[in-house]
Amino acid sequence: MNDEPAGSAAKVAALEAARVRTLIGTVVNAAGLTQVKVVSLDRVAVFADHGLGTSPTWHVFAIDQAGIVVSDEIGVVGDRRVRADLADVALLGDGLAWAPCSFFTQDGKPDPHCGRGVLQRVTQRLAAAGLTAVVGHEVEFVLVGPDGAQLPSDLWAQYGLAGVLEFEGFVRDVMEAAAAAGVSIEQFHPEYGANQFEFSLTPRDPVTAADQLVLARIIISRVARRQGLRVSLSPVPFAGSVGSGAHQHFSLSRDGVSLFSGGTGERGMMAAGESAVAGLLAGLPGAQGVLCGSIVSGLRIQPGSWSGANVCWGTENREAAVRFVSAASGNPYGANVELKIVDPSANPYLASATILGLALDGISRELSLPPEVTVDPGSLTLAQREYAGVVTLPSKQAEVLAALRHSAVVRDILGDAPVDAVLGVRGYEQQNYGGLSDSELAEKFRLAWSM
Repeated sequence: MNDEPAGSAAKVAALEAARVRTLIGTVVNAAGLTQVKVVSLDRVAVFADHGLGTSPTWHVFAIDQAGIVVSDEIGVVGDRRVRADLADVALLGDGLAWAPCSFFTQDGKPDPHCGRGVLQRVTQRLAAAGLTAVVGHEVEFVLVGPDGAQLPSDLWAQYGLAGVLEFEGFVRDVMEAAAAAGVSIEQFHPEYGANQFEFSLTPRDPVTAADQLVLARIIISRVARRQGLRVSLSPVPFAGSVGSGAHQHFSLSRDGVSLFSGGTGERGMMAAGESAVAGLLAGLPGAQGVLCGSIVSGLRIQPGSWSGANVCWGTENREAAVRFVSAASGNPYGANVELKIVDPSANPYLASATILGLALDGISRELSLPPEVTVDPGSLTLAQREYAGVVTLPSKQAEVLAALRHSAVVRDILGDAPVDAVLGVRGYEQQNYGGLSDSELAEKFRLAWSM
């Protein structure tokens, strides 16, 4: 659909020709909840050009299906407009199409709380600095019963063929639906956890990549329903089991030249590439609340679980928060960096904006790269950890939110409005559910982020 002529009238005509009768438009709020507006074909132009009215409280609906975190900035008074971006319309089949949306004020100004708008502004900052970013998302999820119940896993093996054969119809239909919607899946496989799958999306510009992630989650959720299943996007669906991440890979280039290869620095990085990685490491403790700050996220952020709980960097080191992927013949996209701590409870637009903003901050301040960690960080002595600057991220939500609250760099990247909204919804979780056991948390919020 991206090749259609510009203008909402032309887009609507293309949708009509494709026999689309209904358009759904989505936004993602500070709690990571995906929200929607639905219109018939004759209302699509209004949706795109003027927007549909919503309460400002959309930004701060909580994950328990009841809470709204009102404040001096967000309350029952006021109005926002949700506008569909028809440049990225995708066909879902059955007369249904999807478009990503952004928030605006009634007078047409960007809403500072809008995660998609924040990511657009960060991308523009990169461009002003002469930098281009490409982002690739990984999609991890667990298949569960319609009520969230754990499915049998007697035939399951980590990364095993049995998982594909057991859910052959689901896998096939996801691949077909994704291709029809213009979502490029690089690879799809069973994961380490029981009934857990992962696939990787083709790298795109940051905003398109985040849009594609949301679309991919819609696709797997629709297919699962048709198979009598549901998709859990919880960071930890079952206490004591393997968690699900939402890892983000990114690369940076200047004038078409990669910052992460072809240089004389560590692992072939350019000086600016080293500073970008250094910026990530310096800012991660304060950014954790945006990247994996939910009440369930702490169950996943544990050393020894490949979640990146240790703030350090290493080449192909899956225990490091920042995994460096070198340019090699087996890596067609060239050198890139993976952030492992991100999980599905995060708003993906805010997460990408934070990651890229931290990298830009490191470049702007010409930060020095700490020593590489080439072993499991858990095997380091205290002296070795201090030398490499390795710290372990907290798993307690209260500590995570305190660090975010006082992070000047994250506030500078995202703005006060989205940071305070994240603090509001996550603080609500802590206040109301901080006393639950791990098992109670996992059970209560197993389907909180599902679609």
